[in-house]
Amino acid sequence: MKRALITGVTGQDGAYLSQFLLKKDYKVFGTYRRLSTPNFWRLQYLNIFDELELIPCDLIDTSSLIEALQISKPDEIYNLAAQSFVGASFEQPLGAGEVTGLGVTRLLEAMRKNCPKAKFYQASTSELYGDNDHLQQNEETSFSPSSPYSAAKLYAHHIVKIYRQGYNLFACNGILFNHESPLRGLEFVTRKITNAAAKIKLGLEDSLELGNINALRDWGYTPEYVEGMWMILQQEEPDDYVIATNETHSVKEFVEKAFNIIGLNWEDYVHIDKKYMRPVDVKYLRGDFTKGKEKFGWQPKTKFDDLIRIMVEKDLERWQKWEKGERFPWDAPNYPNERKILSRKLKLDE
Repeated sequence: MKRALITGVTGQDGAYLSQFLLKKDYKVFGTYRRLSTPNFWRLQYLNIFDELELIPCDLIDTSSLIEALQISKPDEIYNLAAQSFVGASFEQPLGAGEVTGLGVTRLLEAMRKNCPKAKFYQASTSELYGDNDHLQQNEETSFSPSSPYSAAKLYAHHIVKIYRQGYNLFACNGILFNHESPLRGLEFVTRKITNAAAKIKLGLEDSLELGNINALRDWGYTPEYVEGMWMILQQEEPDDYVIATNETHSVKEFVEKAFNIIGLNWEDYVHIDKKYMRPVDVKYLRGDFTKGKEKFGWQPKTKFDDLIRIMVEKDLERWQKWEKGERFPWDAPNYPNERKILSRKLKLDE
């Protein structure tokens, strides 16, 4: 039986990857940050919480990383832990660098000394590309990060390549473009939209506030993307791969289609608020997954419209059940009203 260690197991990707590996008969270990109220709802929602071995660990604490490796004795390591919300990295830039950047070096160094034969997957990101002049972005496209998050991820991306070349580790980067699902966090615009649409349809909310709705992104379906992660580590030689759909759509398209599904006109409910604008935002991303398709046959299956429908219908279903008194692991009922959250922003003109 193969053994896998997943850092950031409680997130969207970690939960779906755990489910995928369990179905392939892996013994799965997952790390989580010890908090006063641990966030296990996704693992419980997928009914896999009791099938995992959970280890408290933090990317800023080398001793806990070493202990996690010694306990799990992994054949494969998937580093999904990060400060993963781009907007928040402007508010906590040092934290983004410490966890998302240097944390990867700590984990690689612990791996080099304790389990150098393991295979290592690093969750890289399309945000590395920033604003560029390329119609599509692939593994050879130049990087131009435009946030503390993407700058930290760029450091991590290169340190993975350095450890691969310098220490002969099987270490790979998966450059995943945006990938969504009903388990996406509510701080991400896609889930913010589908959750709000469901609540507005049921009369639980009357409006939705958004920032830049003209941003263009390449959106895929997360369960398919975690399979891509696994496929990257099954190759004979370590390398870096883009996982994407080769399509681009605007936030405006996403919100319009989400409200169409529930039979409402989005313009009647959506308001633009400057406070949700990032200090610097990437205008356009579109990934080219040709290399992965040719090397190991990965390609996306779920279309953009279907992805939105999956998310809207699931949020609608969950709110309907909740209104009837059903209780189950879920994030939305306890998520604070964003209007009450103060953010540190660069000064904007009133």
